[in-house]
Amino acid sequence: MRPMHLIAAAALALAAALPAAGAGFMRTGDLRVHFNALPTTSLTPEVARQYGVTRSSNRALVNVSIRRGEQGADEAVAAEVTVSATNLVGQRQDVRMREVRDGEALYYLGEARVAGQDTLTFTLEVRVEGEAQPMRAEFRQEFFPQ
Repeated sequence: MRPMHLIAAAALALAAALPAAGAGFMRTGDLRVHFNALPTTSLTPEVARQYGVTRSSNRALVNVSIRRGEQGADEAVAAEVTVSATNLVGQRQDVRMREVRDGEALYYLGEARVAGQDTLTFTLEVRVEGEAQPMRAEFRQEFFPQ
């Protein structure tokens, strides 16, 4: 399995374990946006190093991918992805997202700060060229120190 696919696999495993929070998708027409957040410590040191992710108990990785078409015959879509994270006391941080291409896979990755046991609400906006309106979603993830 290629290293970037390990990030996706870890993200999908976390999504399966936490269906009510921390992961999800939205759909508009033939566009699907998949998103999740996970502790960076769940990545192997090699994968984190290869993709420039800081492994730390006070960091969360946000992973966003955009697909067009029916599942199984879909293609990755480039977009402008904006993410912010807000903790339970209302402190907001902008999450700098960066595009990562790995073969035909296309992901947007960013890191958010986490303070100990923390719950972050992520707000994301995805703008795809040619689409009239941006897609917006909000999801919540609880993090525990490791």
